Amino acid sequence: MRTFGKWLGRLIGLAIVLAAIGAAVFFLFLPGYVENTRNNVIDHDPYPVSGAAKTLHDSLIVGDWHADSLLWSRDLTERGSRGQVDIPRLQEGNVAVQVFTAVTKSPTGQNYDENSAEAFDNITLLAIAQLWPRAAWTSLLERALHQAAKLRGFEAAAPDDLKVIRSRADLDMVLEARASGRRIVGGLLGIEGGHPLEGDLANLDRLEAAGYRLVALQHFFDNALGGSLHGTSGQGLTEFGRAVVREVASRGMVLDLAHSSPQVARDVLAITDIPLVVSHTGIHGACPVKRNFPDELMQQIAATGGVIGIGYWDEVTCGNITPEGIARMIRSAIDQLGADHVSLGSDYDGSVETAFDSSELAALTSALLDQGLSDEQIRKVMGENMVRVLRARLN
Repeated sequence: MRTFGKWLGRLIGLAIVLAAIGAAVFFLFLPGYVENTRNNVIDHDPYPVSGAAKTLHDSLIVGDWHADSLLWSRDLTERGSRGQVDIPRLQEGNVAVQVFTAVTKSPTGQNYDENSAEAFDNITLLAIAQLWPRAAWTSLLERALHQAAKLRGFEAAAPDDLKVIRSRADLDMVLEARASGRRIVGGLLGIEGGHPLEGDLANLDRLEAAGYRLVALQHFFDNALGGSLHGTSGQGLTEFGRAVVREVASRGMVLDLAHSSPQVARDVLAITDIPLVVSHTGIHGACPVKRNFPDELMQQIAATGGVIGIGYWDEVTCGNITPEGIARMIRSAIDQLGADHVSLGSDYDGSVETAFDSSELAALTSALLDQGLSDEQIRKVMGENMVRVLRARLN
């Protein structure tokens, strides 16, 4: 009996050790491993940047409409060894304004064709593994609030390097500081899909108070606001969706149509008179895939005074994701929409593989020059168009 008890004790001890090892792997190593594999930068030699391109790039206002960096367990005030964005790399890339978008739900088996809103949510496991606040394990609103708090925390830790943009005055302060030689980056918060509202329009007040200024209506699945480009219904705006759109339009916020169904985009066009954004995408005429809206719809969105953010990953570019390849897509966008309606929308840190990170954007400027764009066109695409829309929408 004593021998049995001895072996039982050993088994319990072994179980405890194995459980501790499993917990360590889950909480300490898994989040970093997942991010490292999902946000890869392809190995490459340094891209050529001419002296003229370097001089031009250093004089630009550079802005990017979409990065999901707040989803991951990294200190963005430190230069990281994984992922594609952090404040030091944004500074190296001369980025003035970066939109940080909050991903709050992601269906298992996520694809560009069809996803069920009822599929298991991958962000739940990520929230638990990264030890987010307990409320964020189950509440999409709390997940958005937590990610906003992370960006404000980075601002508090590095106020000379990061300013959260909540107003037109904040934007102007960042641009004036940069014009005087400071390398401060303006960070603007966006939600990727309206599901953090949790069906309650009053929650828009909480998101706005947390600092959110860009609202995308859908992500990879249909929600209470309407159909996703990748959902099952193909429907347009619901009544709740119409109420949200009208409320966003009435406030100092930007409305983003990325991932919305084409019918949602048409419904929004019918009930708003504000400049609209598609934050991260490609041009259908250059890459005819479902992820890219038809050119005619893109032209209608551009006609609002809005902009289309060009992404840096394969599924929206149909191939070459080097600076040269992205420059070609931007050239196609200008040909379709005009230079006043094209922006950058990298989708950095959004579970996409890229060929360059945010520190290497001078290579994109150089590639745009090689595509024959004028300095004026490059200034607009790299950031001036984005600033124009933000000034039109922020209070």
